[in-house]
Order: sequence, then structure tokens, then C-alpha cells
Amino acid sequence: MVSKIVDGMTSAEEQTESTPVSDQPVPAPEPSASSGHIAIGADHGGYPLKEKLAFKLKESGYEVIDCGTDSHDPVDYPDFAHAVAREVASGACQWGIIIDGAGIGSAMVANKVPGVRAALSYDISSARNSREHNHANVLTLGAGLIGDGLAWQIVEEWLSVDWGEGRHARRAAKIDEIEQQYSRFE
Repeated sequence: MVSKIVDGMTSAEEQTESTPVSDQPVPAPEPSASSGHIAIGADHGGYPLKEKLAFKLKESGYEVIDCGTDSHDPVDYPDFAHAVAREVASGACQWGIIIDGAGIGSAMVANKVPGVRAALSYDISSARNSREHNHANVLTLGAGLIGDGLAWQIVEEWLSVDWGEGRHARRAAKIDEIEQQYSRFE
């Protein structure tokens, strides 16, 4: 396994040196049946905030797919982060929101799913940047570290910002290329 990873890194280095990344912009997601659909999930620590955000999203006209959890009973955040990430990666939902205690673990899990770009945001600026610069399609939040009001402001900003393309497209394409290099090991 280690040799496969090392070989993949060598190949990546050689490819970067010999094959420049295209300057063509990464296309923004096409509107589809999932437009306006948002998958939302949380562990027990994020459950109360998930319920509040899901209500506000529905009130704002979004179709919300609730991936759980449905109580304060202890659960494992990877299960719910993975469920949200699958909804986004499959195209069933355009965006995903995952809430746990800190938001870090859920971002790590979601980013293991090909096609997902999860970003942890604790403020409005990082939310805006993750969408405009990094083409994020999943937002993670730390319920134990931000209040309900700020969480809603972050979600509103994140959903309102369009992919910036332009100078960011080349960098986003590199993220995709790295993902593709390592997905061959599956």
C-alpha cells in the first residue's frame, strides 16, 4: 500500500513537471434536478443546530434532505458526514451542510468522497472564500464553537456566493487532478 502511495506521488510529481495544468476554467455545476436541494446532517453535538438550520432553509425555499441524526443520543459523526457527502457526490443534492462539535472531523470525512469539496467555516469570510475561490459544495460547522445566529449568517453567505472561476479555476482544477491521481488506488 505504501509503495502504491509513493509511486502515486512520484507519478504526480512527474506529471506536474511534464504536463501543465490546463488554463481552461473548471465548469460550475450545471443546474439539474438537484438545484436547490441541500443535504444536511449532524451528530448528536450538532443535532439542535441542524434542526434550526433545516427549518430556516425550508422557510427560505430550499428542498432539504435530512441525513440525520434525529436525537441527542450519542452517535458517530463519520456516519452522518458520509451520508451528506454521498448525496452531494451522487448529484442528488447540489450542496451539503454537516454539523458536529467542531466541524473538523466532518470535513475530513466528507473530503474522502470523490467529487466533494468540504470546507469548515467559522466566519462569513471563510464561507465566502470557500465558495468563490475553492468551489466548495459542502459546508461544515462546529456547533460547539459558533452560535446559532452566526451559523445562519455563514449558511446564508455560503449559499449566496457563486463560484468565482477566473484565476481560481486553475487551482481548483489542480485539486481535481490530485483527487483523480489517488482515486486509481481504490
